[in-house]
Amino acid sequence: MKDLFDVLDSMEEDMTRLLCDLVSIPAVSPESGGKGEAEKAAFLSQYIRKIGLGSPERFDASDPDAKGGLRPNIIVRIPGTSKERLWIVAHMDVVPEGDRSLWDTDPFVPVVKDGKVYGRGANDNGQEIVASLFAAYALKKLGLKPAREVCLCYVADEELGSKHGIQYLLNNDLFLPEDMVVVPDGGTERGDFIEVAEKSILWFEVKVLGKQVHASKPHEGLNACRIANELAVELDRALHSAFPEQNDIFAPPISTFEPTKRDANVANVNTVPGRETFAFDCRILPDTSLDDVLKVIDEVCRRKSGVSGAVIEYRILQRNEAAPPTDAEAPVVQLLKRAVNDVLGVDPVVGGIGGGTCAAFFRSQGIPAAVWAQEVDTAHMPNEYAVIEHMTNEAKVFAHLML
Repeated sequence: MKDLFDVLDSMEEDMTRLLCDLVSIPAVSPESGGKGEAEKAAFLSQYIRKIGLGSPERFDASDPDAKGGLRPNIIVRIPGTSKERLWIVAHMDVVPEGDRSLWDTDPFVPVVKDGKVYGRGANDNGQEIVASLFAAYALKKLGLKPAREVCLCYVADEELGSKHGIQYLLNNDLFLPEDMVVVPDGGTERGDFIEVAEKSILWFEVKVLGKQVHASKPHEGLNACRIANELAVELDRALHSAFPEQNDIFAPPISTFEPTKRDANVANVNTVPGRETFAFDCRILPDTSLDDVLKVIDEVCRRKSGVSGAVIEYRILQRNEAAPPTDAEAPVVQLLKRAVNDVLGVDPVVGGIGGGTCAAFFRSQGIPAAVWAQEVDTAHMPNEYAVIEHMTNEAKVFAHLML
């Protein structure tokens, strides 16, 4: 194991270079204004062949809005000494840069500074693509055969629901109930947390239709902005009041109902807007029915429509029921705990999160999956970065898992 770790330490510069290369290839979903993952998948496949890990298998989901009409998923298989299979699943897609004025540098021009790699996707999820790939590469350089078949799986579309990624692969019967699945898509700076449970996710959008008029004559119109403001607050209060339950396995231990995105309305100050659109991101404890949540949303919207006179419509953007949690005693969790302890010297806590990962799709099909990473929490933020030392530590943990 020491020889293996020494090799990974010696490869840190190459790992950093690969992470920079990945950052420089935007892989934003077409739904968010990008071209998808085609260019990144092509580059990564070429790199995998270059380091001698063979030609990756391609599983392309159709998407007419993406470059080439496809959303690629790639799998690298490394034979082991047993029939057991270990999957490490990371995603190639990234979120858009957001408000570019908040970035100190171009989000898609990587910058290496103070032991960090800055750029969109460096932390989420490029760091883990590189770490898992180099773990397998280090084993190859030392002529070591894994204890079980290792399947490195780099997927599309994780940021917007995984329809073209993990869900597509699961529908192709690539996984078995006895497989061990690690999803390195969330963690802590100390690497001391293993996630085995996630909340339900409900995203919904509300549209308020009033009447646009000149702002000097508001009595002749119906101000959709004011009604939307009031409605957002009423929804917030009603949902938190209706569902106050707690479950201490999660952090935070409550269901969350957050008003988030708001579309632009009018371009000038002296116009009363006649249309407003806003959205909520809800992360709901598994024992709470999403149908019950939707009943509250419907009731509040109907009541506000009746009182205000505005037409109020809402639609569901995403709905994912919480999957059954992975048993804390499952082999994949125990294997991961030992590896983290041996590499980092910490005893990781096992628990749940409010965020969503593609591990939930495995759990829904009865396949135990564990989420772990050592990382700073900069995902989706301006000036996103990955700590190079964390990436190297992750590679050591993944190599330990493979042996």
